[in-house]
Amino acid sequence: MSVGPLIFRVHAIKRMFQRRISKDDVRLVLETGETIETYPHDTPYPSRLVLGWRNVRPLHVVAAENAESGELIVITAYEPNSEDWEQRYSRRKER
Repeated sequence: MSVGPLIFRVHAIKRMFQRRISKDDVRLVLETGETIETYPHDTPYPSRLVLGWRNVRPLHVVAAENAESGELIVITAYEPNSEDWEQRYSRRKER
């Protein structure tokens, strides 16, 4: 997927720093990853959860799309854990 300008929320920057996830990691996930959940009713823009890989490290990125400006707003990024996600981190475990 082609990714235009990225806007990082303060929350995303803080969490990325804590989790040692770079802006390049986030861009790679958004460009090459797979959308595994969509949130069409999020406001002010619909968002999605994208799974991607940085080498062998799985990463989830939540981003909202401002279709009018072509910008993606990065909300958060994290490494999914196996307690909450199925083996390939693309589906939540049933609770």
